[in-house]
Amino acid sequence: MTDLKEGYIVIIGSGLIGRSWAMVFASGGFQVRLYDIEKEQVTAAREDIRKQMDELTKSGMLRGSLSADQQMSLISGSSDLKTALEGAIFIQECVPENLELKLKIFSDLDAHVNNTAIISSSTSCLSPTKMFNGLRHVKNCIVAHPVNPPYYVPLVELVPHPQTDPVTVEKTYHLMKKIGQSPVKLMKETDGFVLNRLQYAVISEAWRLVEDGVITPRDVDIVMSEGLGMRYAFLGPLETAHLNAEGFKSYCERYGEGIQRVLATFGPIPHFSGDVAEKIDQALWDDQPDQSDQLKARREWRDACLSHLAKLKKEMKK
Repeated sequence: MTDLKEGYIVIIGSGLIGRSWAMVFASGGFQVRLYDIEKEQVTAAREDIRKQMDELTKSGMLRGSLSADQQMSLISGSSDLKTALEGAIFIQECVPENLELKLKIFSDLDAHVNNTAIISSSTSCLSPTKMFNGLRHVKNCIVAHPVNPPYYVPLVELVPHPQTDPVTVEKTYHLMKKIGQSPVKLMKETDGFVLNRLQYAVISEAWRLVEDGVITPRDVDIVMSEGLGMRYAFLGPLETAHLNAEGFKSYCERYGEGIQRVLATFGPIPHFSGDVAEKIDQALWDDQPDQSDQLKARREWRDACLSHLAKLKKEMKK
C-alpha cells in the first residue's frame, strides 16, 4: 500500500515554509495541524494563511478544488507537541536550518510519534544520516526538500536515510503527487542534494563572470531569465541538449569537445565575500530608501509570476 491512511498532516514550525506546506496540504484536502512552541506564533501563522488564501482566491490562483473557507477549516493549530502528534500520519519538519535544533526536534518526535507516521524534514542541505541516525523510527524518516515557496514551485526532493524503509519513500512520493507537487527520488545521499548542486554551479559561474569583468550582475540575470530559464521552465538541461541535436548522443558528438574546452577555463570556487559580493549586492538594489519594501514587492511579484507559470505549465501538460 502506497497511500497513507486517514489522519493529520502535522507541520512542525509555523514560519514561511511551514505556512506554505500547510496551504499545499490543505489544498489537497488533508487535515493539517500546525505546531509551534508559542501559541501566538501559531495564531499569527493562521491569520497570514487566511490572508494569503483570500488574495489567491481574488486572483484566481487558489490551488485545489476546495474554497478558501473549506481549506482554512482543515488547518488547526497547537503549541503542545504531544497534542499536535495525536493521529499524525505524516510530519513535515520546517524549523530553521540548524543541525542541533533539528536533532532536538527529531528526538522529541521520535519519543512521541506512533509507529506508522512518516517523519519528514524540509532541510535543504543537511544529510538524513546526520539528522536521523539512532532514531527508533529511522525506517519512517525521510527528507522531503521543497523549493521556496512550495505553494508555487512544485519540486520536492526525496532523500532517504540508508535505513529508510522503501515503503516510506513510496508513500511519501505518492502523497506529494496527490497534493500536486512534483517529487523526485534521490537514490543515495549527496551533499546539497540535486537542486542546490545545480543551483550552486550556476551561481558560482555567474560570480566568476562578474568578477572577471565579462558581464554586469543585472545582465547575467537576464541571460538566465530571458535565455536558459525560458527553456528550463519546461525542459531540463539534458532534454534541452537532446532536442538541440538528433538525440543526446548526437549532441555529445557535436558539442562535447567545445564543452570540455570551455569547462577547462572555469575558475576556482568563489569565497562568496569581499568586493564582488558588494558589487553584486549594490547592483541588485533599486534606488529606494526602504530596502525591506523593495524585497517585499519583488517577492510578491516573483510569487505572482511563479503562480501564473505553474498554471501555464499545467495547461501545457494537457
